[in-house]
Amino acid sequence: MSAVGNTLSRSDVERVVRSVLNRQFQGVAPQQQAPVTGKPNPLKVNISARHCHLTEEHVEILFGKGRTLTPMKWLYQEGYYAAEETVAIVGPRRRMLPEVRVLGPCRGASQVELAFTDAISLGLDLPVRISGDTAGTPGCLIVGPAGSIELNEGVIRAMRHVHMSPADMAAYGVQDKDLMHLRVESPSCTTVLENVSVRGGDNKIKLEVHLDTDEGNAINLTKATNVELIKPNSSACACHS
Repeated sequence: MSAVGNTLSRSDVERVVRSVLNRQFQGVAPQQQAPVTGKPNPLKVNISARHCHLTEEHVEILFGKGRTLTPMKWLYQEGYYAAEETVAIVGPRRRMLPEVRVLGPCRGASQVELAFTDAISLGLDLPVRISGDTAGTPGCLIVGPAGSIELNEGVIRAMRHVHMSPADMAAYGVQDKDLMHLRVESPSCTTVLENVSVRGGDNKIKLEVHLDTDEGNAINLTKATNVELIKPNSSACACHS
């Protein structure tokens, strides 16, 4: 191997490493999917990594006047995507989470969703909330390439939840905001997660459970062999193998 004439700086090395990792893992999301017997839609369990939602106004402040989000990867739910744009999240300890992915489309209020370990790193005591329920939550500094935003509130730990269409809710005998259990079988780590909130939607919604990275890692989701959605106080469950 020939010698390189110019010495790479640390920032150059970090940029190259990020580029390689992005190429290797782009489009790979820890998930478990299995057929549902007698149910209208298959159940998918996905890990939702740390991310943020932005208003159109905040997109322009962070990325430049006239800028809009650029879809990089379409998500499981129709019309939603991971954008090419990322931001840095800064907490009260002046510690930073770099390259936090922005999800689109834009929303009416900006919001940051983190895992418990992310919150500890930033020095934030975050409540567990359903997305959009941000009243009285901590804030943070969001930094983009063109500017920054100081959020007074809007940082949460997302409550684990399941997206359901009207047909799914009817099949499971539940309603919007009901709580369910998720049973996950994986090698040496079979677990039941309680308080999975039902988020009802229209007929376009696909049956999907969202967990954060801490929860997904704790139950070894990537090695799961079987998942079940269980209605509490009921012997009936949807079994998947």
